[in-house]
Amino acid sequence: MVSPLTSPASPFPLAAASEGGGAHFDVVLLGVLAGVTVLLLLAYHSRVPYPIWLVVGGGALAFVPGLPQVELDPDLVLLVILPPLLYAAAFFSSLRDLRANLRPIGMLAIGLVVATTLVVGVVAHMVVDDLSWAAAFTLGAVLSPTDPVAATAIASRAGAPRRFVTIVEGESLVNDSTALIIYKAAVAAVLTGSFSLLDAGFDFVMGAAAGIAIGIAIGAVIARIRRVVDDPPTEITISLLTPYFAYLPAEALGVSAVLAAVTSGIWLGWRSPELITPATRIQAFSVWEILVFVLNAALFVLVGLQLPGIVEQISDDYAAGQLALWGALVAVTVILVRFAWVFPLTYLPGLLSRRVRERNPFPPVTSVLLISWTGMRGAVSLAAALAIPLTLDDGSPFPGRDLIVFLVYVTILVTILAQGLTLAPLIRLLGVEDDGKVERLEAKARVKAAKRAIARIDELAAEDWVGDLTAERMRGLYEFRIQRFRSRFDDEDDGAVEARSLAYQRLRREALGAERAEIIRLRNEGVINDAVLHTIERDLDLEDTRLDLDGSG
Repeated sequence: MVSPLTSPASPFPLAAASEGGGAHFDVVLLGVLAGVTVLLLLAYHSRVPYPIWLVVGGGALAFVPGLPQVELDPDLVLLVILPPLLYAAAFFSSLRDLRANLRPIGMLAIGLVVATTLVVGVVAHMVVDDLSWAAAFTLGAVLSPTDPVAATAIASRAGAPRRFVTIVEGESLVNDSTALIIYKAAVAAVLTGSFSLLDAGFDFVMGAAAGIAIGIAIGAVIARIRRVVDDPPTEITISLLTPYFAYLPAEALGVSAVLAAVTSGIWLGWRSPELITPATRIQAFSVWEILVFVLNAALFVLVGLQLPGIVEQISDDYAAGQLALWGALVAVTVILVRFAWVFPLTYLPGLLSRRVRERNPFPPVTSVLLISWTGMRGAVSLAAALAIPLTLDDGSPFPGRDLIVFLVYVTILVTILAQGLTLAPLIRLLGVEDDGKVERLEAKARVKAAKRAIARIDELAAEDWVGDLTAERMRGLYEFRIQRFRSRFDDEDDGAVEARSLAYQRLRREALGAERAEIIRLRNEGVINDAVLHTIERDLDLEDTRLDLDGSG
């Protein structure tokens, strides 16, 4: 077993320069980190989602001279990187939206995953030299789950319908589970040299049920613990450990660890409003956003560092033209299978059954086309490819592993670039726009919440501790909030209320800026220390973040 992250030239993790490169490793590492920073800055300034830049940058690393040849321990990916990615996707998903769109999500997340695994496996076995059936189906399983990061970022920015975004996110959440269960069965078939469809089906059902049960149990236990803890660092630490609490026991028992992590995420995500205090919620959500971002970036950098060694290994056996052709065929197969699945399964049930047609009217062709084109592959496929064992049980190399990783990266590259860069223009070309229903629902919910707050203020107005001026001031704040959010679903609104709110926000931010400048001056002159500065600064930042809501004046 190799160490978690090693260079072949050194026994120490990432501690040596590449052979013949001549550059010190610390300089090389600095260059890699600088390159990642440049890519992220490009993503920010170009408004192109960062996965698109990362997949390009990861591939470019293969052509940088002097980089060390890195080997990544598959267990590091499977046990360390994957659980938080799965848990975060589940935690921040909407259980209600998943249930409301269960049919299309199930059609994509289960049926399409199986179809993609089978078709890609057959095509890969037929066209790629020396790729066994089990290895080919492993490739199919790795490429079967979609990645929602780039798709949802592009779709939201382009004003795509909310239901489309919900389906894409829900598909990615569930198909990760389905794909990784099939993936483990395929890898096991390579390791053992045998496969039984009946046994695999039984293991699939029992493993899934046990994984869900473990996820619910862990979610319930963690919820009890979180309910009695009111300390942000402790709660955030428990939150970061939760995916491992669910994943590792399930993995040890040989059941679906993926479903355990996903189930615990959904369970706790649904209950998070009653478990997490406001102060903890602000910090925890920021921590998770950064963690997912860093893990995605790390995966693409790590595969970029491994690509030179992988390409060198497979180039000894296959010509460059062969590799390019196989990569293109696999990528095109992945794209075409989605079209061949989505269109018939969307319209055939309604054509064959009047009851289905009445319950689920035919969606517009433009929406179906959009779903069909949104099949980008990303971090989960990359993680699964890197998690393929290096050797079999007898110590011999895993057959076709380097080739599988190469084909997976090429497919990610093709789908991210071809589909990711054309998704926004396609949305505009098809004229598929958000109907604003979600925004109207949000505005109405805020109005109802403000009315309930006014009613509570009126109930407490007679209490000795409630001053008349204080009650009147708070009542006025909520009344303005009602006017402001009601105007967002009032077709006859002239925009005066919103204009007044924006003017107030501008003035308030100018005042907050003056306060910040003054406390910085006081710190610089030694009147206050940094601890006082940070305390006041935090309060000013919290006021600033609330201005969009409390924009009254």
